[in-house]
Amino acid sequence: MHRFSIPALRILALASVASVLPAAVFAQSGGVITGQDAFTDYSQEHPGVRRKITLADLPEPKEDQSTDNGASLIPRPEGAWPVAPKGFKVEIYAQGFTEPRLMRTAPNGDIFLADSHGDKIMVLRGVGPDGKAKQVSTFATGLDLPFGIAFYPSGPNPKWVYVGNTRTVVRFPYKSGDLVATGAPETIVAQLPGFAQLRGGGHWTRDVVFSPDGTKMLVSVGSASNVDDPDTHPNEFHRADVLEFTPEGKFLKVYASGIRNCVGEAINPTTGQLWCSTNERDRLGNNLVPDYITSVKEDGFYGWPWYYMGGHQDPRLMGTHPELKDKVITPDVLLQPHFASLEMVFYNGKQFPSSFTGDAFAAEHGSWNKSKRAGYEVILVPMRNGHATGEYEDFLTGFVTPDGKVWGRPVGVTTGNDGSLFVSDDGTKTIWHVIYTGK
Repeated sequence: MHRFSIPALRILALASVASVLPAAVFAQSGGVITGQDAFTDYSQEHPGVRRKITLADLPEPKEDQSTDNGASLIPRPEGAWPVAPKGFKVEIYAQGFTEPRLMRTAPNGDIFLADSHGDKIMVLRGVGPDGKAKQVSTFATGLDLPFGIAFYPSGPNPKWVYVGNTRTVVRFPYKSGDLVATGAPETIVAQLPGFAQLRGGGHWTRDVVFSPDGTKMLVSVGSASNVDDPDTHPNEFHRADVLEFTPEGKFLKVYASGIRNCVGEAINPTTGQLWCSTNERDRLGNNLVPDYITSVKEDGFYGWPWYYMGGHQDPRLMGTHPELKDKVITPDVLLQPHFASLEMVFYNGKQFPSSFTGDAFAAEHGSWNKSKRAGYEVILVPMRNGHATGEYEDFLTGFVTPDGKVWGRPVGVTTGNDGSLFVSDDGTKTIWHVIYTGK
């Protein structure tokens, strides 16, 4: 069974949604939607549809297009269910959380979940005959908006679970199979830039990953604003950055800068390089500025707040820092503007068809300032030998009703040791389980 990028099967996938997509879509070569047609909304998001946005497709800034179109969540309607590609089945794995967000899989297969506004870390273990988690345990409580979770050192027997609070990084002693922390949290990083509550939900998330050699701890910190100039706003110090520490918490340097909000970090298993799933700035129009998923170069600069997508200067900061224009790195994969791209994970499982191996999944929480909603889905990011093609593909959709009402918002993605995919949804407070059956 091949994936939808294989021509014959892709034709079938696209044909199934032909009645709801513009005719121009099907004129695109190779089954990839490009050009202006690549900008989209929820009504055109369907599993198997692939798009590619390039710098040449970016419109001029249109600040007068800015709108407040935030989703008012509705209960999941009867019969509503996430829609996966043919051959995949979606089940409810667990429910009843305060705010299920980032997930990471422990070496033994337990799913660790940040219940962020519940200020706790949960552990979900196994799959029962009913498809639900066999065990759900509270690993730790009393945290401060926990988000990032990392096991250290790498390998089958980590000794610590690191947790990114909004203001600190702490760690708990851990041995494989622990369902409850056996000791109090040890503060590793005592002071990170604190909570920033913005209209789109706030840049309070702090993800944590370790370099493959275990010598660097990389912590992502989002901006405190949309486009405040750090030259004149000291509260942006060490924000819109990835910060580098030792595993013991000693600050080393700013690893990469100008990344407005790297919500989800991941280490590419093929190249060993850091990747970020990033929320870009708002209020420049429906189709500016694209969110993105990208490899992150050490000491690289990604533009915020003065520039975006390479050397495009933000009109609100026109004329500032011309010396930086040629230093701005263009991201690898441009997503829909205002997608709110959150956690990402590279797929190295064995359950899905082999053509998925090395690709990435990312959760798109959904827009609040686009006139017609976009996002509210899980996407697939194709890779070749560890490098992005620049395309992305709708994978798990259906969280918005045909008339535009939102009932679910994907946040976290992780793979189980069996190769299945888990998706957290803070709209329905649910963990969804995506299984490949081939049927």
